[in-house]
Amino acid sequence: MDRKELYKKASDLPKLPGVYIMRNRKNEVIYVGKAKRLKLRVTSYFRVGANHMPKVEKMVSNVDDFDVIVVDSEFEALTLECSLIKQHRPKYNILMMDDKGFSYIRISKDTYPRITAELQKKKDDAEYLGPYISSYAVKQMTEVANTAFRLPTCSYQFEKVPRKRPCLNAHLGLCNAPCTGNIALDDYLSDVSNAKILLTKGTDEILKMLHSQMEEYSENLEFEKAARARDAIAAIEKLDEGQKVVKEGASKDIDVFAFAGNEKDSCAVALIFRGGKLVDKHEQMLYETTDLAEVREEFLSHFYLGGNEPPKNVLLDEDVDYHEEIEQYLSERRGSSVKILVPQKGEQKKIVDMAYQNALERLRRESGRKTKSEAALGELANRLGLSSFPKRIELYDISNYGTDAVGGMVVFVNGEPKKSEYRRFKIKSVIGIDDYASMREVISRRINRYEEGSPGFSEKPDLILLDGGKGHLDTIMPIMAESAFADVPVFGSVKDDKHRTRGIVSPEGEIELSMHKNAFNIVSKMQDEVHRYTIEYERKSHSKKAFRSSLLDIEGVGETRAKILLKHFRTIRAISEASVEELAAVKGISQNAAKAVWEYYHG
Repeated sequence: MDRKELYKKASDLPKLPGVYIMRNRKNEVIYVGKAKRLKLRVTSYFRVGANHMPKVEKMVSNVDDFDVIVVDSEFEALTLECSLIKQHRPKYNILMMDDKGFSYIRISKDTYPRITAELQKKKDDAEYLGPYISSYAVKQMTEVANTAFRLPTCSYQFEKVPRKRPCLNAHLGLCNAPCTGNIALDDYLSDVSNAKILLTKGTDEILKMLHSQMEEYSENLEFEKAARARDAIAAIEKLDEGQKVVKEGASKDIDVFAFAGNEKDSCAVALIFRGGKLVDKHEQMLYETTDLAEVREEFLSHFYLGGNEPPKNVLLDEDVDYHEEIEQYLSERRGSSVKILVPQKGEQKKIVDMAYQNALERLRRESGRKTKSEAALGELANRLGLSSFPKRIELYDISNYGTDAVGGMVVFVNGEPKKSEYRRFKIKSVIGIDDYASMREVISRRINRYEEGSPGFSEKPDLILLDGGKGHLDTIMPIMAESAFADVPVFGSVKDDKHRTRGIVSPEGEIELSMHKNAFNIVSKMQDEVHRYTIEYERKSHSKKAFRSSLLDIEGVGETRAKILLKHFRTIRAISEASVEELAAVKGISQNAAKAVWEYYHG
């Protein structure tokens, strides 16, 4: 089917919750999605003139047909969507498949078994633990196990004639040197068994067992074995202490999700904490995808499809529309209650910020051409809870002189000023000084120019920042809501008593920026620029007004005669001191005009 036929088919769908399945010409499932209202969601893909992101446009261009499944509730839609994605693994869905794939911990079947990290299972008789979602956790876990029990990480074949001198690792206390016969095979196998317990059951279980073993060895006067158990306990506790990231009082088992984006791509990061320690990290780049709200919801609901069990608490950087449905879905997967939290302060907020910094850093590494300004905008977008990267930002300021006022609009594209699109407004409808009414007039005129398609006003902003606080927001929100700018996010940018940027104001209150250096700096830069531009216009207007009151207000003197007089006499003072004869002697100035000028300055 072509796009018109697909749109017509979608127009017949009901406004009910359900799942839609996109197929290509080969009848392959290429995308699965859920919707609260199927008709509205599916028609949005095929509407003429729809402005899709490149990745979505690519998916839509490959759609030949689609199916829908109507369900009774949004929760059922979410559950069915996850099931179909797991079954079909569609090409255009956000899947938990990065270039790393799954990883495993391998315990060989050699006489002296080795514990190693592997990216895939080999066709051998070794024992494999896993799969794990990323190689990060596998490498960390194997390193902890080998270090704690001083297991060898070299490739030496211990069945050979023993060495006379051990390697450097043995001298550093990192290996028990089975290559020299320093440890009996039974003791070595016991260490491997304990390492496996550490890997599968965690530090609490192995520490309990080692303490028991140490007491037993001591009772039996096996002091060498007791010392090895003691050293293993000390090594594990030291490593365990170094891993503690979640402080006392915070939840110990949590999954933390944060998302960052620029004008082209997004990055998702999941930090996995168990027992108060960071045990896994998962990063995924989402190319040609910038709608962070959609990414956040889809990533969270699909993250656990690979068999990972959700913890009791899941932390997010921003909330999602399907909050209750995803909570219910994760609770059913876990078999007990799961809570999705969006912390605003405290220890958990710090952990979410750490996840966000990881996402921002990965995004920066992936897009090497990304400028510092774009990185700052990504941070700003996250702080403001924007669903996508604000490529075009418009800032507005009002400046008063006397009883008159002017407005200024500056434009930043990708964090850099675009001066060719700066605009000035002379306030016409406001009498006296009224910043709120003046801002309302400026925004109304801007929106009207956009709706009329006026040159220089035809592009819609991704974000509007007003030089002012909540009062400025309250006065323009009703105008925005009834216009083509209804979907444009608007914030105020406020200053302290020394006229320095302090933070951002939303309709709900102030958003602190001082802890986010990049975002703070770029907002300050933009706020200073709109203030400079508006003040400059106000001063020029004021200067022009003063000029008019001195010459252009004289009857019989227009702009041409005013320029002739200024060119001849150089200054207003010289004109005011000239006689009628001197004024009339200037070419282009009549006798009557000369008398009018003289009388104006001499009463």
